[in-house]
Amino acid sequence: MNFPEPLVEGRLIRRYKRFLADVRLPDGTEVTAHCPNTGSMLGCQPDDARVWLSRSNNPKRKLQYTWELVETVPGQLACINTARPNGQARSAVESGTVAELAGYPSVRSEVKYGEEKSRIDLLLSGHEQQPDAWVEVKNVTLAEDAQGFFPDAVTTRGQKHLRELMAQVASGDRAVLFFVVNHTGIEAVRPADHIDPTYGKLLREAADAGVEVIAYRARLCGGDGEPSGVMTLAESVPVILEL
Repeated sequence: MNFPEPLVEGRLIRRYKRFLADVRLPDGTEVTAHCPNTGSMLGCQPDDARVWLSRSNNPKRKLQYTWELVETVPGQLACINTARPNGQARSAVESGTVAELAGYPSVRSEVKYGEEKSRIDLLLSGHEQQPDAWVEVKNVTLAEDAQGFFPDAVTTRGQKHLRELMAQVASGDRAVLFFVVNHTGIEAVRPADHIDPTYGKLLREAADAGVEVIAYRARLCGGDGEPSGVMTLAESVPVILEL
């Protein structure tokens, strides 16, 4: 999964109203870009950060630019666009990159399920030896000392998803929590107990109940630390649940 066109570099002026970000382009022009992330974006909006925008040619769009990447510290990039991880995960599953989810010929997205009226990000079916796999995808961008943490704010919605996944395991299917690590400086993923201890506790309960927890890191930049235009999930990273 790649960006179809080269991204436009700029400098972050400010993010506001959750969905808007003012960016200064190299020629000095200031543009307002759509910020496709409703979360806290903790650690992903430093002052005057280098950012990269995608540009739409759709004349009906109110905002031409969309914020995609940010340099959180020199040489480390994060993808803040939360519309990307589901596609990244699906591409990785279909290409066979995700060994834990290999062998499923059918992949469907946004399937309704559960007593709490959820939609699963990916439903894998048709495996000759495994039951259907219900896969919930989460974007990880909060980095602290090479550790990635999820969530970056209290998430009652994320807690609901864990309960739904546990119910699928109880019914005899597989359930998988898939962390898409969209930060090049993250070497392992942990629950953010210091931010949402309830989520961390529930995640451990889910893992003990049989919910599988995996994480794969995206290849966002080249050896020079600059954006490569590639969003492919390249390698697994460990998930550490111990306190």
